Amino acid sequence: MLSPPCRVPRPVVALVALVSFAALLTDCSTVETATAQTRMRVLQLNLCNSGMATGCYTGRAVARAAEVIRAETPDVVTLNEICADDVDALERVMTQVHDGTVVAAFQPARNGRTGEPYRCLNGQQYGVGVLTHIPGSGGDHEVHAGIYPAQDPADPEQRAWLCVEASGLFFACTTHLAYTSSTLALAQCAHLVGTAIPRLHADGRYRPTVVSGDLNLRHGGTPDVRSCVPADYHHRHDGGVQQFMATADLRIDVTRPVSMERTTDHAAFLVRLTLPGQGDPAH
Repeated sequence: MLSPPCRVPRPVVALVALVSFAALLTDCSTVETATAQTRMRVLQLNLCNSGMATGCYTGRAVARAAEVIRAETPDVVTLNEICADDVDALERVMTQVHDGTVVAAFQPARNGRTGEPYRCLNGQQYGVGVLTHIPGSGGDHEVHAGIYPAQDPADPEQRAWLCVEASGLFFACTTHLAYTSSTLALAQCAHLVGTAIPRLHADGRYRPTVVSGDLNLRHGGTPDVRSCVPADYHHRHDGGVQQFMATADLRIDVTRPVSMERTTDHAAFLVRLTLPGQGDPAH
């Protein structure tokens, strides 16, 4: 079941024309030709900012996230456990560190008791978000989102997924899966990578794809998150429940945690990728 996501594109003055997938990098020293391989940084953040989870809520996570974005200049930021206004605040930070276009998307979880968007304690919609930097003035994009068919009937928070298709060049996806049952989380994960994303790839629309988020599943856990990872995807994790997957045409170079200075219960998880150039056989 698809639900209409919130779309918040913000065009910014463009200094570089978008000529190919190889132009996706903020570090221009690696982009010399349209066939060159390029680098991309994906930052995963679980901000625990609903105000309801008192064990991890501090009210300072968004400010710390802004500091991390300024320091790391990620190309994609995936956001979990956020309120709607958090996306706007962090999108403004992304526009400060990038030229081109920054696309901000938000998808609320659904309240299983009312059918309405789930709410933070402050009344704002609660859910997941994606911030994506697209060099150039066009910034064409599409936002895709949905609510999982499998949910915990005892938990009013019904989990959602969200993907941004950036200029027809790549998909960046995030989700925050059920915490009440790892078996249910695995079923939701399987739906995302086995049904939702393949539908996005259908009819000649395949693009290199990343999935980053708090899956509430662990490497070596029971069930093991690896049983959800497609055979042709690369996979990395933060040693806990934050997971990263990428299609085979992307190469994962480095992963590392970034301290959130105790403003939330998860360190940020940064992944550096090599992307295929226009002339790369993998593209």
